Amino acid sequence: MGYPNDLLSTRAIIQHGRYALIPPEGRVKNVLPNLEQCNVSIIASPHYGPQFAMYTVEVLPGGGTVQPFQEEGIETFVYCMSGRGKVTVKGEEYSVDESGYVFAPASLEMSLRNESDEPWKLLLYKQRYRAVDGHEARVVVARLNDMPDEAYDGMENVRIKNLLPSDLGFDVNFHTLSFYPGGCHPFIETHVQEHGLYLLEGEGVYLIDDHWIPVKKEDFIWFGPYVPQACYGVGRTPFTYIYTKDCNRDIQL
Repeated sequence: MGYPNDLLSTRAIIQHGRYALIPPEGRVKNVLPNLEQCNVSIIASPHYGPQFAMYTVEVLPGGGTVQPFQEEGIETFVYCMSGRGKVTVKGEEYSVDESGYVFAPASLEMSLRNESDEPWKLLLYKQRYRAVDGHEARVVVARLNDMPDEAYDGMENVRIKNLLPSDLGFDVNFHTLSFYPGGCHPFIETHVQEHGLYLLEGEGVYLIDDHWIPVKKEDFIWFGPYVPQACYGVGRTPFTYIYTKDCNRDIQL
């Protein structure tokens, strides 16, 4: 990267236990023992508040997992932002290209391999599963670009896609929201669920707690419980992000 061209500055904002904005500038590469030929940045972890872990992973040609991602009680989700590669879960291999994703229920192994000539860019998510008697999750494989969207809360210029089933076997879901020019949330949300947002395209202005902050493609935002949040899409293109949402579980006291 070399010498800086100006005074050092950052758009990153970290409020431990409440929220975070982590832009791509300033992220560092992390070495994970079960990955080879991969550029990895850890963008969410319990170290500052989230109850999950999220990574950006650039799998270089010939790279992937040395040992599968597999931890007792941990569920795993991977989303492809660009490129193509192979994801293996429970011995079944899936080809995953742009907008493709795979969800592996708790304790199942997930392996990654890039056999192409181009980098394979992924979002990787891990969370401890909260079981409910009589219900269980299952492997889900799909491609976002092949899915229909629907109006969000009756607003035609805000579109939503649901990536995982809504039944009680799942304690997390992933959605995408796309705000076309003029689109915004219908109200300022204040709720118990935490969110991890990764911005896939466009630009917006996001209310994070009590600050309206410009955000753009490749930014990551984490909202802790009860942090006020809402956004406006700005610019001439859709403003789209993929986000996590814990669901289907009661409060543990």
